[in-house]
Amino acid sequence: MDNILTFSLTVFMGFFAIMNPIANTPIFLGLVEGKDKEQKKKIAKTGTITAFIIVVSFILAGKYIFELFGITIPAFKITGGILIFYVGFEMLMSKKSKIHSTEDKEDDSSVGISPLAIPILAGPGTIVTGMNFVTDASYTHIGVVIGVFGLMIFLTYVAFVLSDVIVKKVGQNLISVIGKLMGLILAIIGTGMIVEGIKLSFNL
Repeated sequence: MDNILTFSLTVFMGFFAIMNPIANTPIFLGLVEGKDKEQKKKIAKTGTITAFIIVVSFILAGKYIFELFGITIPAFKITGGILIFYVGFEMLMSKKSKIHSTEDKEDDSSVGISPLAIPILAGPGTIVTGMNFVTDASYTHIGVVIGVFGLMIFLTYVAFVLSDVIVKKVGQNLISVIGKLMGLILAIIGTGMIVEGIKLSFNL
């Protein structure tokens, strides 16, 4: 029992470090800028559910998925890094990309899927973290990993839904500044993923 509890705490800290719900809230606010409350809630729901499905799929069958499509971890990291860098650059420059400026409600789901679900929530770091925890693990440990990740997804959803409250408490100007800082951080994270992918590719 103690072993399961320790493992659960380790998994929780691992996922929390990768996808901190509080740190991701300003990023979410930047992506849903100009959307009404219902649209934000819909995007948050789509993003978190999609991220859960993606990561759990890789937890259960990641090795086979990679082999089936011939995907390598380095290639996944480089591609994910490029996507994250692009999103961060857009936020940092305050540019109105299609992600931010479209008024088509049908686009709400696409924003929730990309870039929110992947690569921001279910990025290479999150997927690899989940896969690492279930390497040679028992069914009990696999269930713990999925359960803990589900808890993290729920906390992320709550943080996103309460983003309007956070804006009122903190203030729009400060949120704007935080958004730019998060954009810079995202760009740096993206660059780091690209560098790590290149290093893995050439065994540097």
